[in-house]
Amino acid sequence: MGCGMAIFRVFEEILVKDVTSWNALLFGYMNLGCVDQGRRAFEMMPERNVVSWTTMVNGLVNNNKLDEARFYFDEMPEKNVVSWTVMISGYERNDQFLEALELFVSMRKLGYCPNQITFSSTLSACAGFSTLVFGMQIHASIIKSGQPVDIILSSTLVDMYAKCGDINAADGVFESIREKNLGSWNSIIGGFAGHGLGAKALEKFESMKNAGVRPDEITLVHVLSACARGGLIAEGEMHFEKMERDYAVEAGIQHFACMVDLYGRVGQLEKAVELIRKMPFEPDVVIWGALLGACGLHSSLEVGLFAAEEMYKLEQDHPAVYSLLTKINGDKGKWNQVTELRNMMKESGARKQKAGSWIESPT
Repeated sequence: MGCGMAIFRVFEEILVKDVTSWNALLFGYMNLGCVDQGRRAFEMMPERNVVSWTTMVNGLVNNNKLDEARFYFDEMPEKNVVSWTVMISGYERNDQFLEALELFVSMRKLGYCPNQITFSSTLSACAGFSTLVFGMQIHASIIKSGQPVDIILSSTLVDMYAKCGDINAADGVFESIREKNLGSWNSIIGGFAGHGLGAKALEKFESMKNAGVRPDEITLVHVLSACARGGLIAEGEMHFEKMERDYAVEAGIQHFACMVDLYGRVGQLEKAVELIRKMPFEPDVVIWGALLGACGLHSSLEVGLFAAEEMYKLEQDHPAVYSLLTKINGDKGKWNQVTELRNMMKESGARKQKAGSWIESPT
């Protein structure tokens, strides 16, 4: 059965097809990813309203066709707050933060009043673009509008202030939230972790647990990251060990990456390598990158060369790897090994197979 055929058959059974039924057909096609059928349905519609256009734009955004979505958005004969929000949110979710902010400014200049979702998406774009001044202006606009600030918008404000560098403002907004949920706790714990304030992050984590809120995998990434950035090795090991037993959260690749980063920062490279060896899944470029960064910090040439080879196997032949290894070689007074590694990696098909290494258990 072709894409969306079932939807079309139901549509065909409708005797009187008005704009609402056409909109439902368009939504169904786009929701299933049947973009070509959606375009044809849109072009065939006898009449279109703002819902039709917004459904088309939203469908294209959700199917990762952002440029085409913007084309239809610009062609809309009339817009409302929902259509503006759909386009702004689409840019923000696709990390096109400047475009999202520029569109928000255009929306305000044309006299449209944002809703909570518009404000939330724009604040997230501010966080992504690291523009504190613009974020503060949005916050002031929210207060001036008299609009109620729900938990989602409050958490987004916390996240924006933290990511834009004002952790005190983030904490102030957080403390003003009467009924905190998991998202708001994650925002402030992650904020303190991102600022290298490990002790404060762990303090918030304890408060969260005391409030009866159960942590999730995101919380534990923030907690372990806080331990890594703060060099809190005992605390990091404790929380990592308690993840599954006490919090019912299975350790994922990000949690292991945090622990590798923690061991690396404090110079315990042997522990980092041993942890990688015991991982229940294949390490990715984040894991090897964390190990390689630690090698640069502690001038460990042997482990650094090994991590670089493993990154190459993942097709991550990045110039920064060689810059870091060159630095390590300078510290060690050994300049030929990086050149040898670079030449080896340039050879066609070189070292792609799984090779034995010094980190493997002895037979």
